[in-house]
Amino acid sequence: MDTCKIKHDGVGMIAHRGVSGLECENTAAAFVAAGNRSYFGIETDVHRTADGQFVIFHDDDTGRISGQNLHVESSTLEQLRSIRLNDINGAPPRRPYSGHPQEYISICKKYGKTAVLELKNAMAPEDIYRVMDIIKEQDYLDGTIIIIAFDFNNLIALRSRYPHQNAQHLMLMAGETPEAIAQTTDRLKKYNLGMDIFHGYYTPQVADAVHKKRHNRKCMDGGHPRACRTGAGSWRGLHNHQHSGMIILI
Repeated sequence: MDTCKIKHDGVGMIAHRGVSGLECENTAAAFVAAGNRSYFGIETDVHRTADGQFVIFHDDDTGRISGQNLHVESSTLEQLRSIRLNDINGAPPRRPYSGHPQEYISICKKYGKTAVLELKNAMAPEDIYRVMDIIKEQDYLDGTIIIIAFDFNNLIALRSRYPHQNAQHLMLMAGETPEAIAQTTDRLKKYNLGMDIFHGYYTPQVADAVHKKRHNRKCMDGGHPRACRTGAGSWRGLHNHQHSGMIILI
């Protein structure tokens, strides 16, 4: 696995889907690999299954990481447990799937890592609260987790019960007008949300609007010269109210 070191005060690294350049992404092995290294935190993704359980997958289906192609949210937990995950070295699928949010949180807690958890797709408020209950049961909620989501309604639901939870909106803002940018930043301010934006869209106009509103922001970039790939993901630079520096997702 190719790696690089970034020497800069206040820079922290977050392992995107765990250390997915060494282990199969979003598995306990990938999370433990991150825990045993100097990452600031570990990122993952959670879906709701057809039978109301929660599982850790990035994609909407299992085809990219398994020899079987199941739609995650249309499958039961038992069906998803039946798949075998690909080895990253190209060997035939053999590793049983066992991705559960409880296991992810327990690993983050054991190794003292910030958990960065993405709520995938639109979720009912009750399901979001159940995910948060899982985190609370592990006693790892206060100041140790960042919730992110593309679906803005997920974050509105989160805010209604967790007004101070560190949370950010995953977003793209290509070619937006100044008026649209202002509307977006006003909405983020209304719900006390940070911004998680693709680096290429973090233009001077967006940056100016963000600074005026004093938002937390995180930038994603798959092609920036400082990007360091470890399998699945690109880097994200994050500024938030708890940490004065940059956090980069690898």
